[in-house]
Amino acid sequence: MKNGYWIVHVDVTDPDNYPKYLAADAIAFEKFDARFLVRGGDMTGPEGPVRTRHVVIEFESYRKALDCYNSPEYQAAAKLRQQYSDSDIVIVEGT
Repeated sequence: MKNGYWIVHVDVTDPDNYPKYLAADAIAFEKFDARFLVRGGDMTGPEGPVRTRHVVIEFESYRKALDCYNSPEYQAAAKLRQQYSDSDIVIVEGT
């Protein structure tokens, strides 16, 4: 079975409240055994505009990555992310 990944690009627009999202998303990520491969850090965007924060999260399967995103736990957290940041999420199957 191939792993699944979330690739997330974020511009935090409300840094005072964004930690509420981080606390809420932790519940879903723990439930679905998510593993952070990238979470912030130095970055370079050599070919165009990029957001200020980047995250790569690994799941044991593509199905589990989708299930985490669609779970009630993550959907509650997503509302906070959408309120406190501008972001893009892509869910992909590994090779």
